[in-house]
Amino acid sequence: MKVITSVQQLTAAIQQQRDDGKTIAFVPTMGNLHQGHLDLLDRARQLADCVVVSIFVNPLQFEAGGDLDNYPRTLEADIEKLQQGGADLLFAPEVSEIYGEDLTTATQVVVPGLSALWCGASRPGHFEGVTTIVNKLFNLVQADYAVFGEKDFQQLSIIRKMVTDLNMPVRIVGVPTRRESDGLAMSSRNGYLTTDQRKIAPKLREIVLNLQQQVVFGAVQDYRAMTQQALSALNQAGFKTDYLAICRQSDLQLAAPEDTQLVILVAAYLGKARLIDNSAFTLTEG
Repeated sequence: MKVITSVQQLTAAIQQQRDDGKTIAFVPTMGNLHQGHLDLLDRARQLADCVVVSIFVNPLQFEAGGDLDNYPRTLEADIEKLQQGGADLLFAPEVSEIYGEDLTTATQVVVPGLSALWCGASRPGHFEGVTTIVNKLFNLVQADYAVFGEKDFQQLSIIRKMVTDLNMPVRIVGVPTRRESDGLAMSSRNGYLTTDQRKIAPKLREIVLNLQQQVVFGAVQDYRAMTQQALSALNQAGFKTDYLAICRQSDLQLAAPEDTQLVILVAAYLGKARLIDNSAFTLTEG
């Protein structure tokens, strides 16, 4: 695996792959890699001849006072995992290589509507940071495929819309969420959990799945009442809930009883850790 730190090096390496007639799959990450990331790598290897991975802790997607400085950086361990996983190129630039010397004057890419909902409402500017860096990386890597985890359903929806709206020649591929044996979605932020909090954390998934069962089998589709009951269960378990909602998959607006393509979205704090999860499903008549 070749490790690259500059845009110039990356451009040359990508051109070489194209000259050799190879297809390219891209996996953007912020590092601190776990098995969920390696699942993305495995999928990328199935899709293309050359797999490019990026590790870049993007300052634009962290709100003021957030955990940018504390975000875990484990580059040496990440490189070892990527080598074992069969990545071909790793792009690991410094912030100045991507944004220059002044972040405040950097051009930003905004996907209106979707970016203002849910995580976007509680973390202003977050998704603008995500779409800006993903756009920049797409322009640099020029991949045929880009692979993302489905854990952040909203983020994946926003990226899909950006690609469609801007006619970007890349296919977005989602990969199911990798979970611990007790159901907790794998996340770099799980490391913030204390031992006692880690025992509580799987209840987030349990409550989401219970809510889904109520939606699927409930005789009366009172989504507001169902959601309030689930919120109470989260609070009683020890979470500080940011949001919990039953939404349409298409636009992430609150679902109505006649909607059939649904997704439950949740974000909740457990101590210092902000945990997110989702469950997408389809209602069938009868």
